[in-house]
Amino acid sequence: MFWVLLLLLAWAFAGTACTRLCLAAVRAAAADSARAGADAGAATHRERDLTLYEAAFLSGGPRRVADVTMVSMARQRRLLLAHTGWATVVDPRGRDEMERSVIGAIGPEGQSRIAPVRAAAAGAEAVRRLADGLVRAGLAVPDGARTTVADGVRGVRAAALAVCALGLTALLLPAPTGLPRLLVALWFALPLALTLSCLVIARAEVHPYSRWASPAGQRLLGALHRGPAGDGDERTFLTSVAVRGVRAIGEPELRAAFTHRDRPGRE
Repeated sequence: MFWVLLLLLAWAFAGTACTRLCLAAVRAAAADSARAGADAGAATHRERDLTLYEAAFLSGGPRRVADVTMVSMARQRRLLLAHTGWATVVDPRGRDEMERSVIGAIGPEGQSRIAPVRAAAAGAEAVRRLADGLVRAGLAVPDGARTTVADGVRGVRAAALAVCALGLTALLLPAPTGLPRLLVALWFALPLALTLSCLVIARAEVHPYSRWASPAGQRLLGALHRGPAGDGDERTFLTSVAVRGVRAIGEPELRAAFTHRDRPGRE
């Protein structure tokens, strides 16, 4: 009855992974409720306008903040972003912490590939302070909540694959006397059904929420879409990049600067 040991192992994988995901989802929901209760008397604080950097973070995280900063500087002709994927500093005086982080990431030579600049600027202290402020205001999802639920979903997916592999192994073994293979398959279908149903529920409950913005942050992002453009077309353009990313850039050469990929062996 070696297949029974495989079945027990399948149940162990499925049960452990689903339990971890459920606990992570409960903790995330409890954290959301606690933040909502703590901020219940601070509605006026939350109903403020989002800055460009805040909108970028809530829409796409640290890398989006770096992108918006670089695009803003490029539009003001203080940073040259070439379609070949290089960034060149024109004005070395940053007007705020984000711009100084980008200039510092480019380095003293004043020129660097865009990809490492984006990565370094996204991990700068200025972006971390921005994220911490948004979390304290109840507008951003804490990093722990994001990674815990995501890890739980990945664990359930891995458990589903493990159940399939164990079930296939059991079916390839010599059939037990008097036991139809269909019955063996049905026994393994039970833990597989558990993992798949857990994934379906997780998608329905977790997927609609942003990776970065809390429900309160999403409401402010929605108001940003519906509200007035602000101070002219430039503000509208940068807001679109903050919310939608570099794909919102209508200028082909500027968009190519972010999407450029080197061929192997080329600098």
